Amino acid sequence: MKTNFVLIDYENVQPEAVAELDKEHFKVMVFVGANQAKVTFEVASMLQRMGGKAEYIKITGNGSNALDFHIAFYIGQLAAREPDACFHIISKDAGFDPLIQHLKDRKILVGRSKSVMDMPLVKAANAQSSPDRLTMIIGDLKRRGTAKPRVVRTLSNTINALFQKQLSEKELTSMLTELQSRGVIEINDTKVSYTLPA
Repeated sequence: MKTNFVLIDYENVQPEAVAELDKEHFKVMVFVGANQAKVTFEVASMLQRMGGKAEYIKITGNGSNALDFHIAFYIGQLAAREPDACFHIISKDAGFDPLIQHLKDRKILVGRSKSVMDMPLVKAANAQSSPDRLTMIIGDLKRRGTAKPRVVRTLSNTINALFQKQLSEKELTSMLTELQSRGVIEINDTKVSYTLPA
């Protein structure tokens, strides 16, 4: 599974469900403002458990959007080093959205969520019912734009990765069948084409 960098704007969001990020494919960076003196015990404890996969970054200056610029800098640096990684900004600040669109236009996988529980990967991992899972799959395929999987095997691997590789072969087959019956995908031999709902 790709590395998923989670960059938390701690000035803007003090996440409650950080334990959801204590998984092999996540690397967490908590950006703390220059005037912030402390973080919650839950955040500190989780970061300590994650060891080298988590870190604090305390910014050194004050000013409008100072922390946001730090997050933007680190995404650029990490994307240059790991171009296949995914980036998740945790912030309620919609000011990140133009940057996110620019990065997506450059084929960098990035998104913003208002909380850890709103992250697509976390939502997918917690989705239990078939309709919830199908909604997650369709949402993921829409976000991929023209970069959707073109063969059945790649689509199956993509779906399994979305659910943190927790699905059985039977569940994957069932989801592909349901996507076909809803007209979302069409399979011709091993090739896949899409008609995603608006």
